[in-house]
Amino acid sequence: MEFSVGGVEVVLMRGDITEVEADAIVNAANSYLEHGGGVAGAIVRKGGQVIQEESREWVRKHGPVPVGGVAVTSAGRLKAKYVIHAVGPRCGVEPIEKLAEAVKNALLKAEELGLVSIALPAISTGIFGCPYDAAAEQMATAIREVAPALRSIRRILVVLYGEEAYQKFLEVFKKHLPGGRL
Repeated sequence: MEFSVGGVEVVLMRGDITEVEADAIVNAANSYLEHGGGVAGAIVRKGGQVIQEESREWVRKHGPVPVGGVAVTSAGRLKAKYVIHAVGPRCGVEPIEKLAEAVKNALLKAEELGLVSIALPAISTGIFGCPYDAAAEQMATAIREVAPALRSIRRILVVLYGEEAYQKFLEVFKKHLPGGRL
């Protein structure tokens, strides 16, 4: 399903984010950028240990990434140029609005890097425990607010693993984003 927001194409799709072609892939990360499980683990397994090594170096230099913040590393063997590690909230521990902040910061970082396309997973829905609909609302809100200001980014892919995630995100995105078409 495709939407158009402020001249930016937003594509909701099922799939494996490690297989997607985009200038940057967003990783659903923890503050210490230790990529053990979920999408983070899959990104390191597919992209190579260099992503984990660069992540540890980033934390050594800058300290832990705050919730809602981002860090950037190379993408190793992935098809992307960069991995933007976005730290979403742990539901029930940190405010859900930090998820929108993480998405906005990831989009703005990609813009700062002059990228044209970015792929986002369903941040905070795995071990961080946020329900799909709540995460989708935060992500749709962030995209709607930031997209009109983007100049280099022309394509945002929201890549969802599994049918349940896709259907929940589709339902929410249809309500929050204009111009939905198959």
